[in-house]
Amino acid sequence: MPKPRSPRLVATVLAAAISLAACGSDAPETDTSSGVLDDVTVSEAADDETTPEVTFEPGSVAVEETESRVVTEGDGSELTGSELISFDFAIFSGETAEELSSSYPQTPVGLDLADENVLPGLTASITGQNVGSRLLVALPPAEAFGEQGNPQLGIEAGDTVLFLVDILAAVTPLDEATGAAVEPVDGLPTVEVTPGEPATITIPEDFKDPDETVVQPLITGEGPEVTAGQTVRVAYTGVTARDGNVFDSSANAATGYAEFPIGVGSVIQGWDTGLVGQTVGSRVLLVIPAEEGYGEQGSPPDIQGGDTLVFVVDILAAY
Repeated sequence: MPKPRSPRLVATVLAAAISLAACGSDAPETDTSSGVLDDVTVSEAADDETTPEVTFEPGSVAVEETESRVVTEGDGSELTGSELISFDFAIFSGETAEELSSSYPQTPVGLDLADENVLPGLTASITGQNVGSRLLVALPPAEAFGEQGNPQLGIEAGDTVLFLVDILAAVTPLDEATGAAVEPVDGLPTVEVTPGEPATITIPEDFKDPDETVVQPLITGEGPEVTAGQTVRVAYTGVTARDGNVFDSSANAATGYAEFPIGVGSVIQGWDTGLVGQTVGSRVLLVIPAEEGYGEQGSPPDIQGGDTLVFVVDILAAY
C-alpha cells in the first residue's frame, strides 16, 4: 500500500487499547442486566472533543464475565456484527476508576465488528445495539488483558476494564467496485482487474509523466462521497510507470484489502488528493508524480527516486 507517513488512526488510538488483547477467544455471552454498572454515572461532556465524565467508586467495577449497560439508546440501524463502525471510546480502570485512554479529544476510531483480533466481549456488546447508542462495557481480565494486565495503559494484572462507547456511524463494506463504467481516456494506463489477484496495469508506449496527480474514475460508485478524516477500506494494485512492474497489491494481503485514514497526511499526497471526493463503490486510476509520491528519495527497493506511480483503487467503504 502507499506507505503511511504517520501511524494509522487505529494504531495510534485503538490498537494499543484493544487489538489482539484477547485474540483467538470466542465471542463470550454478554450480561446486559448491568449489575455493577448500575452505580456508574455518565455526565455529558462540555463539547464534542471532551471525554464524558464517568464516575464510580474505585474497585466497585469488578466482573467475572462481560457486562454491558445501554446509557442512551440510539435511533439508527441495528448492528448485525458485519459492519464497519465509527465510534468514540474511553477506557477506565475498574480498580482505580482512572481514565486510561480516550479517543474523544482526538478523532473517532474505525472498528470492524467482524475482526476476530479485537476484544470479543467488546464487539459482542456493540453488536445488536443501534447506531447512535452510548453504552458501558465491563470486561473481566480473562476477556481483556488477562493476568498480565497492560502496563502501557496502566492496567494492573487482574483488573476489570471499563469502556464507554459512543457508536457514531456504521457501513457495510463492498467486496469490489460496483457502479457505472467510465469510458477509458486515451493516453492513460489501462487496467484489467481479476478478483483476488493483483490487477494488470499496462503503461502506454507514449506515456508521459504528469506534473500533478491524475485522477481518473474507471467505475463511478453509487455510495457516499469520501471525506477527509474518514477511514477507507480499499483494494488496490500499484506499479511504477518506469517499468510497469507491480510493487504492491492488497491482493497479496491476508484480508485482500487495506484500511487507513484519508485526507489527513497519513498516506502519500497523491492518495489524499485522488480519493477524497470520490464515491464509495468507485474504481479509480491514480497517476502520481514523484512530487506527490515518494519524491527523489523513492522507496527502495522497488520505487526509485523520481518514479511516477500508477495505482488502481477500489473504494470498498468509508467510515
